[in-house]
Amino acid sequence: MKLWDKGVSIDKTIEAFTVGDDRNIDLHIAKYDLQASLAHAKMLAHIGILDKGELEQVEHAIGKLLEEEKRGIFKIENQFEDVHSKIEHELTQRIGTAGKKIHTARSRNDQVLVALQLYYKDNLNSIQKQVKVLFDTLLNLAEQHKSELLPGYTHLQVAMPSSFGLWFSAYAESLIDDVIVLQSAQKVVDQNPLGSAAGYGSSFPIDREMTTELLNFSDLKYNVVSAQMSRGKNEQIIASSLGNLAFTLSKFAMDICLYMSQNFDFISFPEELTTGSSIMPHKKNPDVFELIRSKCNGLQGLSSQIQLMTNNLPSGYHRDFQLLKSPMISAFETLKTVLSIFDYGLKQIEVKSVNLDDDKYKYLFTVDSINSLVQNGATFREAYQTIGAQVQDGSYACGTRHKHKHIGGIDNLALNKIKAKFPKLN
Repeated sequence: MKLWDKGVSIDKTIEAFTVGDDRNIDLHIAKYDLQASLAHAKMLAHIGILDKGELEQVEHAIGKLLEEEKRGIFKIENQFEDVHSKIEHELTQRIGTAGKKIHTARSRNDQVLVALQLYYKDNLNSIQKQVKVLFDTLLNLAEQHKSELLPGYTHLQVAMPSSFGLWFSAYAESLIDDVIVLQSAQKVVDQNPLGSAAGYGSSFPIDREMTTELLNFSDLKYNVVSAQMSRGKNEQIIASSLGNLAFTLSKFAMDICLYMSQNFDFISFPEELTTGSSIMPHKKNPDVFELIRSKCNGLQGLSSQIQLMTNNLPSGYHRDFQLLKSPMISAFETLKTVLSIFDYGLKQIEVKSVNLDDDKYKYLFTVDSINSLVQNGATFREAYQTIGAQVQDGSYACGTRHKHKHIGGIDNLALNKIKAKFPKLN
């Protein structure tokens, strides 16, 4: 069954190609299409297209379908082109004439738009909540290890003292920026496109403000052409926001992989969280974080993929937009899994004590030595040249290395300020 079926048969090869994997992909948006169909039916009853009895039939039937979707038994069989044709068929089979009226004053175009935007809204919100869980884990770790020394590196060279508290809380504060961007994307898709039909509105006296309220959109996309043009633009904005978060997670995963290596040896994880080698029995590999790194790098490429698929398309609907669903839904599902496993792993991280007697940390406190000279009356340039000369001739020795091991820590006041910065979630 196809919503556009006029009784003319279509070549089976063409049908298979144009439908693609939509039946499987559309299972992710079935709930949202049902929600939108219910709101649309209530609006149709409000303007007199459906009578009270027909609306009650639609409400009951959609309620049953929503239960089936929740239980995981809702399926889209091969005779249906997509979720929209499946739902209309089910309504018609179950309630007859009222089911045949459900498509009045809407197009498959705005059906897809509203279902996707509801999916995007819901999942952007879910991701923000998962980020908040990870954020809290990081701040707890930062407080627990706020003054434990972690050598800082620039250019992958030993640089200055830092701390695990700074490291954990740095990524926590970076997540705040990512949530701000996610919320901006959420605001963009929080505009109801239902009622734009095929992109040029409807001649029926529809009440778009009513469906906006019923679907809990904060606003309406008033211009119907603009509503249609949001297809592709929404995805581009969301992909960019997901990419920002993926950038943070990928960098963090790389730090973890680096710090787990024997050459750094700053952290470790329980053996059951690592993997081994088929020929080297001593290996404890950070495969989880390597996979996170790669998945997140792939997510950062989504924005370019969407741009290349939609760039320079004129206004109006184009079938190209169908191909946006799969990478977008896959990105959401991947990122939710990554956030879950990242938090699960971090809760079991083991922070190691750094051996400051190791010769590679001989110059870790040169800046502290310079500052000490400045505090004793030298100018900064004189102090810098003095310590620099000692480094060059090999005479530099910081006899107070252990005394200064707390340099680079972060205090509770700063941690509390970071905690207070996290944006309010819906």
